[in-house]
Amino acid sequence: MAALIEQPVLMVGAGWKDYGLVDSGHGRKLERYGPHCFVRPEPQAMWSPRLSEWQADGEFVPGSDEDGGGRWQFDRPVPRDGWSLEWNEVRFTAQCTPFRHLGFFPDMAPVWDWMRERLSGKPDAETLNMFGYTGVGSLALSGCGTVAHVDASKKSVAQARENAALSQMEDRPIRWLVDDAAKFAAREVRRERRYDGIILDPPKFGRGPNGETWRIEEGLAPLVADCRRLLDADSRFLFLTVYAVRMSSLALGGLLAELFADLPGSIEHGDLAVREEGEGGRLLPTAIFARWANPG
Repeated sequence: MAALIEQPVLMVGAGWKDYGLVDSGHGRKLERYGPHCFVRPEPQAMWSPRLSEWQADGEFVPGSDEDGGGRWQFDRPVPRDGWSLEWNEVRFTAQCTPFRHLGFFPDMAPVWDWMRERLSGKPDAETLNMFGYTGVGSLALSGCGTVAHVDASKKSVAQARENAALSQMEDRPIRWLVDDAAKFAAREVRRERRYDGIILDPPKFGRGPNGETWRIEEGLAPLVADCRRLLDADSRFLFLTVYAVRMSSLALGGLLAELFADLPGSIEHGDLAVREEGEGGRLLPTAIFARWANPG
């Protein structure tokens, strides 16, 4: 049945028209988001920058503690309400958020491609996007069938719906759900629901819509166990990403290997990375992942 492939895998994203990793180094990265460039902290960029000077519209300056905080400093005018970007057929709003992000995670682009490949030839697929944020992944998957988009933040789900309208995908079969991910998964298990694919992108720490506390070290294993119960031998994938946690991708792979032992397919683990633009562009790691795939 599903076997763990011990050799790590790299999933590398490259820039596109509306996004690019321009340079990185000395604990920072310079990125292009459409017409604007920004500098953000990146502890894994331990090397020296390739460029002698960075030109940016703004920079996120982190707080003094490692658990968050900080503020944006701008050198040029940036639209406070955001600006429109595209990834393939999906349009969405980028915006400088208080959490240092810009409204989407560009390193997920190769993951969106991978999931759509897994669902190819299955136009009636049902997928579940847990911690779906602003919906770019849900919109990317909605061309393959129905999608349940779950996030605890009303603001994020509202932004996801706005992105659907911006993409002219309001009529796509997407359920927009403001809910606690763990509670939603447990209810779906009781309802005996099944999905063809599940994407999990949990934060290190978070709160549900009713004040529920999420800590990845405590909640991840039971959540993945419930997600396993929502999949069967005809399902196609589960994709799990983890950011900013002192954990190995091999640990994530081991968790999936235990829970998916009775299903066909294979389990892989490794790093997500983005390649710098230009000749000799280096790979900047961004997250670890584990994935179960069933060729069907």
